[in-house]
Amino acid sequence: MPRILMFDSGVGGLSILQEVLHKLPAAEIRYLMDNQLFPYGIQNDEVLVERIVKLCMHHSNDCDLVVMACNTASTLVLPALREALDIPVVGVVPAIKTAASNSKTACIGLLATPATVNRHYIDRLIADHAAHTEVIRLGSSELVKLAEKSFILDQIDQQQLAQILSPLKKHSKLDQLVLGCTHFPLLKDAIAKHLDGVVLTDSGEAIARRCAYLLEQRGLMSTSPLHSSSHQLIATQMPEQPDALQKACGKLA
Repeated sequence: MPRILMFDSGVGGLSILQEVLHKLPAAEIRYLMDNQLFPYGIQNDEVLVERIVKLCMHHSNDCDLVVMACNTASTLVLPALREALDIPVVGVVPAIKTAASNSKTACIGLLATPATVNRHYIDRLIADHAAHTEVIRLGSSELVKLAEKSFILDQIDQQQLAQILSPLKKHSKLDQLVLGCTHFPLLKDAIAKHLDGVVLTDSGEAIARRCAYLLEQRGLMSTSPLHSSSHQLIATQMPEQPDALQKACGKLA
């Protein structure tokens, strides 16, 4: 059975995990979350690169693939991580190309962390795939925290969510929104209700397809479903509510 190390600062990567298990039911997932340094969107770049490479090197032993299930980390660490590891590393790229291609109004939004929306990497994506499209960028660390809390406690502060999304409501032409943080698909239904008529796009399905392709290339594909108890959840510090977290993770796996 293929073994995959999936990494994020918190529970956001579980939105990727769900898509990967749908595509690869036989995969054994080792989910590593660096909650000690959560949220990543406000951390120093150099600190993150050194830390993520060290953590992934330590926890990827006997794994066949690493998924960097964090947009902020993917924009930073992929070159260093691929140099350090001898197994494939899959990163998360905001689905700007897809959103721009599907937009009927030539106006899309990018909802991500403050660090992600301001990176030159995003500038290049927009230049390459959305040059003739208006791209509205909204960075929010508060939304990351809200998604984390909402997932674990199974309740959403709708008033806070509305306040965070309010800048996007000013743009009447907006018809596509890229969820550029893996935490945000966990709030997809709630976000959609606040942005009526806007199509939400994320990278989960594309990441799952990429994982399947890489594992098939290495002869590691299997279609027999794996019992969920074979999956591992690893945190860099004790979660505030470990029982609630385990229960919430179990719903996705």
